[in-house]
Amino acid sequence: MTKRHVSLSDEMEASLEEFIAEVDTRLASDEDTCEVVEQVLVDLHGDREAYERWQNGERVSPAEEIRLQSYDPCNATLESEYYAEKDEEKFQQSKHLQWLWRQFDATPMADNVEFALRFRRMLADHLFAECGDDCRFFKGITFTYGHNITVGDNVVVHDDVHLDDRGELTLGDRVSVSDSAHVYTHDHDVVDQTEVRNYHTVIEDDVRVTYDSMVRAGVRVGENAIVAAKSVVQSDVPAHHIAAGQPAKSIKVKPGWEEVAEPLDADVETDKESRRIEYDLPEDMEVFDEFQRDLNPPGEE
Repeated sequence: MTKRHVSLSDEMEASLEEFIAEVDTRLASDEDTCEVVEQVLVDLHGDREAYERWQNGERVSPAEEIRLQSYDPCNATLESEYYAEKDEEKFQQSKHLQWLWRQFDATPMADNVEFALRFRRMLADHLFAECGDDCRFFKGITFTYGHNITVGDNVVVHDDVHLDDRGELTLGDRVSVSDSAHVYTHDHDVVDQTEVRNYHTVIEDDVRVTYDSMVRAGVRVGENAIVAAKSVVQSDVPAHHIAAGQPAKSIKVKPGWEEVAEPLDADVETDKESRRIEYDLPEDMEVFDEFQRDLNPPGEE
């Protein structure tokens, strides 16, 4: 079964193209990205009148002032801002774009699918390390940074997906990630939660990561494989296999690919450590222990 073709009215189509082209041009220019994001969000949220009053020194309520200030991404903080090992230079750019993506999703226009898909696709060109052609990004997608994500052609990412790129994340051509799935690129040590290991997680061409499933850091999901709903993938999945369960195991080869796929009973080696990404922390960085736990087992000091 194919999907129906849906189109907007000619009037809406013209407005959409003009708006997206204008934002795209401004983001690609030498104009300050923070300023571009602020101005776009003011208009998207219909707050231009209040914003102009505030800029002209007229009185606004404390709540209005906080709201108006928050359109400027320099006045916002994201969870990933606190991560010690991040690339500060890249983050300062991707933070602004990620803020625009998230705040666009808080507007009524985010539910206008034809409009929203094209707007997010335009933003992906500026935010991701690479983004291929004809990709579709639905509502509520979150990232760690965005700048460590590489996406191939014809990829679709559905509602409320989390794409963690604290390490590096690659989605191949024609990958489908269903609603509420989580794909990770970092792990925490089981004893010291503050010790973080980053990895390169790879979802190869034609993979389907289905509803509410999880792909753990450093995993490679092979070409044309399927991760079944609510599964937790902790080790590599061979090409053309269907993996299901918690933890996920190969339960079947996709019909028609038996001759080219690894047998179900084959020993599949997961080379996770080869995909680990080392990092150095600045020597002058001020470190704080947010948990203050005793990490020593009983009887040890």
